[in-house]
Amino acid sequence: MQLYTSPGCPDCAAVRRLLLERGIAFEERSVTAPGVADEAKRRYGVRVAPITVIGDTVLYGTFAIQRPELERLLALHSQVFDTR
Repeated sequence: MQLYTSPGCPDCAAVRRLLLERGIAFEERSVTAPGVADEAKRRYGVRVAPITVIGDTVLYGTFAIQRPELERLLALHSQVFDTR
């Protein structure tokens, strides 16, 4: 899982916080780092953070926009990896 962020972005912080609270491992990439915004645009068609990449699924936009699908995907993730 990858999370593209930018400094001072409240929606980026909200996505990061949700992932951390759920114990989900992710790679964080700052769109302010050289070439990262261009890479995001080339790969996903968008360069504005937050961009959340889970497998083949790409979510972007505000936390409020991303949250429903993010919650659904995280629920699936927990079902797949639940060892109880």
